[in-house]
Amino acid sequence: MSDRAVMRGPVTRGRRTTITGGGAANAKQANGSKCHDAGEKPLAINSAKAKTEVSKHASNIGKVDRQTGMPGQQQQLTNCQKKQSSAVEDIHERLSCHTLQESLLSSASGYSNYRGILNWCVVMLVLSNARLFLENIIKYGILVDPIQVVSLFLKDPYSWPAACLIIVSNVFILAALYTERRLAVGTISEMTGRILHIFNLMFILIFPSATVLTLTSMTPGVYTVLFLKLYSYQDANRWCREIRQAKAKRLTRSYSCPSMAQSNGSAVHARVSYPGNLTHRDMYYFVCAPTLCYQLNFPRSPRIRKRFLIRRLLEMLFFTQLLVGLIQQWMVPTIQNSMKPFQDMDFSRMVERLLKLAVPNHLIWLIFFYWFFHSSMNFVAELMQFGDREFYKDWWNSETVTYFWANWNIPVHKWCLRHFYKPMLRKGVNKFMAQTAVFLLSAFFHEYLVSVPLKMFRLWAFMGMMAQVPLAWFVGRFLNGNYGNAAVWISLIIGQPVAVLMYVHDYYVIHYGSTT
Repeated sequence: MSDRAVMRGPVTRGRRTTITGGGAANAKQANGSKCHDAGEKPLAINSAKAKTEVSKHASNIGKVDRQTGMPGQQQQLTNCQKKQSSAVEDIHERLSCHTLQESLLSSASGYSNYRGILNWCVVMLVLSNARLFLENIIKYGILVDPIQVVSLFLKDPYSWPAACLIIVSNVFILAALYTERRLAVGTISEMTGRILHIFNLMFILIFPSATVLTLTSMTPGVYTVLFLKLYSYQDANRWCREIRQAKAKRLTRSYSCPSMAQSNGSAVHARVSYPGNLTHRDMYYFVCAPTLCYQLNFPRSPRIRKRFLIRRLLEMLFFTQLLVGLIQQWMVPTIQNSMKPFQDMDFSRMVERLLKLAVPNHLIWLIFFYWFFHSSMNFVAELMQFGDREFYKDWWNSETVTYFWANWNIPVHKWCLRHFYKPMLRKGVNKFMAQTAVFLLSAFFHEYLVSVPLKMFRLWAFMGMMAQVPLAWFVGRFLNGNYGNAAVWISLIIGQPVAVLMYVHDYYVIHYGSTT
């Protein structure tokens, strides 16, 4: 074997190593190693140049990558392995493009981002209602007249919204205050004070009803709110007297509502204790505050935000005009055209009129909810620095009827829970009977607020509220999740226009003799 053959052997084996183990060979080449073909002589290099390359090679081997923290040679090996793995993965992707997976609209997929479909629903809702509104304009013309509402108040003083009743209500407010003062100092007994409060509360409901039935265009709504407030006022003060007599000489606000945490503005407003709360200032603050439940110390906001106040005021003005316009332009013509089908008892036309009325009625109800519970109550709360702004919760997500009634009107729900439901439970009444009693009380006030101004008693509102009891049982037992939420929405959309048509039909029959 010649010298050339001897020299070629290791070089050939080195080439095989390069093919099979590319990572190591590439690393060697990257670090300055030179492979010479068989038969080639090494190039003559300068000794100084060789020393320089050797020192660079050594420094490259010992250098640590700043980002990875690995020596340069190991990093090169890692990069080569990554390139090989990515190439393998690319080949696999080209060979197979299917995996085990569910369709997005299947419940097993776990997909829940339907934002685009929700936007589509909103667009379709806007377009469909725009068509109805355009049809209404073409058929009836422009019926909106804001001056008409203002002129009604200016022409007839009796048509003002309970203005004279508001003035007279001070008599009942001061009667409750002075009764509590006498009870606090002990000049009258608890039994006498309770009798006086009962008579005061009874007159609060009887007096406006008698006034409305003898005058025109009056409403007892303000007195209904006042009844609930004064009932809570005497209840809370009675609890304070019981605690004072039993345990303590000095009481703090926490006795009237122990779980209430003080707000960041509590340092500005001094805390009061019973009977220091029995003042005109405290009484009228509670009467004007956006709550029905009394406590000695309310949570207070540190300051009045002027921008927030102006935004709420502008919302109130805008939505007031919008509500008046929708009622004049959309509701009134639809109700007027619904009378003849009810007179003829044409069932198909009655259903058609009902569904046609359901859309504007529900839209007006939603606007009214935002106008009253968000804009108006936040405006009053900001003006009075009232800290508790939870006037409603997420009732739109209600999956049961009871959840809706407990979350859409928080002030009323708190009053019923604090002064009616829990006292019944403490007396041994079971939960179902207590809930039924709450619905019974609510049905009474709904009928009171509708029948007294209309001067007729048909019990449609009362029966509608009492129908919520079996409906709540049915939905809670047989419908869950989205089905329960849909049932709640259907009851709201269909139930309200049914009651509206019933009252309007009876009103026309009583006052005009026919529905034509």
